[in-house]
Amino acid sequence: MEEGKSTVRSVERALDLLLCFTLKASWAMTELAGHVGLHKSTVHRMLATLEDKGFIERDPVTERYQLGLKVWELSANLAPESDQSTMWQKEMERLRDQLGETVSIYVRSGVERIRIQSVQSNEPVRRVAPVGARFPLYAGASSKVLIAFASSVEQHEIWQHPSWQLREGSSMETYESELLEVVEQGYAVSFEERESGVSAICVPIYGRDNEVIAALAVSGPSSRLTLESMKEFAPMLQGSAKRMSMMARI
Repeated sequence: MEEGKSTVRSVERALDLLLCFTLKASWAMTELAGHVGLHKSTVHRMLATLEDKGFIERDPVTERYQLGLKVWELSANLAPESDQSTMWQKEMERLRDQLGETVSIYVRSGVERIRIQSVQSNEPVRRVAPVGARFPLYAGASSKVLIAFASSVEQHEIWQHPSWQLREGSSMETYESELLEVVEQGYAVSFEERESGVSAICVPIYGRDNEVIAALAVSGPSSRLTLESMKEFAPMLQGSAKRMSMMARI
């Protein structure tokens, strides 16, 4: 009986660690230990196990922890009535039908962004957006949103990472100016930054504590998604993102 209680308590402690990531995206081990009230050595062993199973990822440079891809794999099998991305799907389809272009949702993982959901355009010439694709954070509208609305600590971690780089022809001064503009106007655009002939516009999706939990993007051929048309699309994306944020807070 005592052994059974011990096993259950260990599971509870591991889940308490995972639940910390509902409060913020990145934690140092000492922060986690203080938050859950456990000794650092205990937390270290639990984090090592969670990392080995793919539920947690540790940045080798900053040594901070964030959720791993196993969390997304689990969420893919949620019941339709419980799956937040399924709730978002209808709004994404509505936006696709309204604008005629491919709609995607991205989240940040270290110095990369991951496409976790997409609705393809019905146009014969369109932007194909496979779910699960990973891209570097140094280019693209969704990258700008995920960095611009991150905390100063998270931004510093990204820029100090050995894999971080600016896109060709840019400077840090110019880049930081772009991020400030993104925050001021509430959306980001990219015009053939990562891929020739492709443009995108992106807005943030907020969670319960008003933190950005994902980026909602519309992408397509540059011939259709011009800088002028993207500016016109911005209020419609922001309206969809507002409704999706309300779903996330339920």
